[in-house]
Amino acid sequence: MTSSLVWWIAAAVALFWAIGAYNRLVRLRGDANAMFAALDEELTRQVRLVAQLLPEGQEHPASMFDGQEGSFWSGLEGAATQLEAALASARGRPLEPERIAALASAQSVLASAWERAERDDAHDLAGPRLPDTLTSTRAHMTAQCIAAAGRFTQAVERYNEAIAQFPAVLLAWLFGFKPGRGLAPMKGPAV
Repeated sequence: MTSSLVWWIAAAVALFWAIGAYNRLVRLRGDANAMFAALDEELTRQVRLVAQLLPEGQEHPASMFDGQEGSFWSGLEGAATQLEAALASARGRPLEPERIAALASAQSVLASAWERAERDDAHDLAGPRLPDTLTSTRAHMTAQCIAAAGRFTQAVERYNEAIAQFPAVLLAWLFGFKPGRGLAPMKGPAV
């Protein structure tokens, strides 16, 4: 009778542990998703900033300018469009490594387009293409984005560590918890 009682107690402890561990995994996954939502908001602000800068009433702003100026605007517009598409894809499953890799790549392309504008401004005799207020606004937005990316990456790392720990790894396998991918540290603008 006592051995039967011991087995029932052990089974109850295992069941309660499994419920607690499952809830922890769900909470950590939810935390990572919440941190992605904050990152999504910051990256969307960057896309909106580009949209506000593009000349109105033009489908292709490059047609308004000749040479390098048109190339700058079309490059910036293309980079923002790519980032917007990558964000839309990642929103559905922010812990899927392929979607986050595409998002990181798109963010890098947009950062490169901005860097090109700032670098070219230094050699333009007609004056800067981007006003100082825009440059400082973008620097502030980028700093907020870097912070949001860091928080997302930390949340993903905590989630990944939790699903890799034994015996929680068994529950992760049973319920389909898969490791996520954070964002590599982003660079800020050269101000």
